[in-house]
Amino acid sequence: MKSNNPFLNRGLENTNFSQSTVIDITHNNDTNIMTLNGTMNKSFILLTLLISSAYFAWNYLPALTGNSNIFLYSSAIIGFILVIISTFKPQASPFLAPAYALVEGVFLGSISMYFNALYPGIVLNAVMATFVTFITMFALYRTRIIVASEKFKSVVIGATMAIAAFYLMNMVLRFFFNVSPISEGNSLLSIGISAVVVVVAALNLILDFDSIEQGSKSNLPKYMEWYSSMGLMITLVWLYLEILRLLSKLSSRD
Repeated sequence: MKSNNPFLNRGLENTNFSQSTVIDITHNNDTNIMTLNGTMNKSFILLTLLISSAYFAWNYLPALTGNSNIFLYSSAIIGFILVIISTFKPQASPFLAPAYALVEGVFLGSISMYFNALYPGIVLNAVMATFVTFITMFALYRTRIIVASEKFKSVVIGATMAIAAFYLMNMVLRFFFNVSPISEGNSLLSIGISAVVVVVAALNLILDFDSIEQGSKSNLPKYMEWYSSMGLMITLVWLYLEILRLLSKLSSRD
């Protein structure tokens, strides 16, 4: 099955799961295959772990260490490593996905605490906006108002890759040439760029929903429930961070 999500597609390429294996499993034991309900349950588990970890990082890490920066940077690095490993070893997703949710929760809790100190109340607004966006995109997908057609997939994936390249270029400009990228600051151009990125991140949820639905219909192995749920969490984390960034730019103009 060709996936719509780049993260999930890489996992499928590294899944040693032939069609004959699918037939054997469906005839012998359907508990060994990916299901829609199973993926939803695992997504809920990962979300619970992420929120719990973020709550702990927000409330207790600064008191324990006096400095949350070490957890902010280390959790970001560890989370990235876990994603890379899971991409090439999707069979390990039942272990890597929960670990990612816990580590990413520490990262989100730490960075949210930083933004909330600058702009009180911004985190609650970002969480609510992320939740509303998720529900809205899910409703648009379920009602087929937005259809994950091949053209739609190509446009969203292309836009996502362009954003990744743009962020990489910004990192190079900042660290090697000491140049402030145009996406920084609170100018109207910078706010417009953040708004576009938020829209693209939201549209990636459609790809996640479609990948999960198609995967459940294709009798993929059971561990792909964890892998697909992890892909959904990655998109949600990205969406939250972009909304948080956009709100911070808007707040700084007040």
